[in-house]
Amino acid sequence: MKKSIIAFAVVGVVQFASPAFAQFGGVLDKARQAQSTKEKIEDIKVSEEEERKIGDEVSLKLRTRFGVVQDEAVTKYVSVLGNALAQVSERPKLNWTFIVLDTDGVNAFASPGGIVHITRGALGLIQNEAELAGVLGHEITHVSHKHAVNAIQKGNMVKAGSDVAGNRVAFLDSLTNKVYEIVLENKFDRNDEMDSDKTGVSLAQKLGYAPNGLAQFLTRLDQRNKDTPAQNGLFASHPDTKARIDKVQSTTKGATVEARYKSNIKYEPTDVTKIATVVEGASGLTGSSKEEPKKEDPKKKGFGLNSLTKSASSEKQTAQVSASGGARGVGPDRDAKGGSNPAVVKVAVTAAEIEAFKKGIA
Repeated sequence: MKKSIIAFAVVGVVQFASPAFAQFGGVLDKARQAQSTKEKIEDIKVSEEEERKIGDEVSLKLRTRFGVVQDEAVTKYVSVLGNALAQVSERPKLNWTFIVLDTDGVNAFASPGGIVHITRGALGLIQNEAELAGVLGHEITHVSHKHAVNAIQKGNMVKAGSDVAGNRVAFLDSLTNKVYEIVLENKFDRNDEMDSDKTGVSLAQKLGYAPNGLAQFLTRLDQRNKDTPAQNGLFASHPDTKARIDKVQSTTKGATVEARYKSNIKYEPTDVTKIATVVEGASGLTGSSKEEPKKEDPKKKGFGLNSLTKSASSEKQTAQVSASGGARGVGPDRDAKGGSNPAVVKVAVTAAEIEAFKKGIA
């Protein structure tokens, strides 16, 4: 009789406790799955080829958002200086491409894989070649140190479901969209910005430029932006501009090459209060059209270079949604109106041209 009572008690405990144990087990399973997915995302390695594909698509979105200056001479000048800096970076063998965006807004953007964009407005505010070298060096460092991709992996910013972690195409699509958001909105953390400042200045100094070029430009930019929202365009993320100026300020001498800069760049800066801006969600984001924004195709698009072969008109249409989703800036530089032509101005830069250019840094 006692054995029966004990057996009944044990069975009863197990029966009554089993739902709780099942629930606890479910929680453990979810925790294990979340940890496994997180580890998968952290462990994913983006190849150099994939990095460039991401960069190409991000660049397409930026070019459609702001347009491209169709001036071969200006593009060649910026490209020769940019390639000279890239040669002394940690990733000199990337297919470095430099693009001038057609907007009065003062900004610069680095797409993964070696694509650096600088705006016509930034070139107008810059006063000499040392300053341009500092800005381009900063953006080159974002690329060479893989700041955008690493930020996503460190922060687990992409969807962590098995449909992404287990599907390379879907994962890279998600990664591309997040990189575009980070690049457009300058969402780099303090360490990455400081790293780009320091290394960018070092690259400029290696070529013989005055190392305070970036600091001088940042000082002028800070003065220009004193009456605008705290986060406005170029270098809008933390740390604040004044802290960064203090970090990169230098008394070391070097070349500014002002005459050559002014002979190649004729743009004038636009007062920040007079920059034409685009309302978020406006059709095309390159003008003041009052049309309703077109809705995104609900079908998920594949990832690859085939999307880059579309006509300019279809590129513009597909990038409208991405741009409208990313243009959440609170300042006129970030929301600046852009041109309508997204076509890349192709220029060839030879080793001989780079060497001749470097001899003029004096």
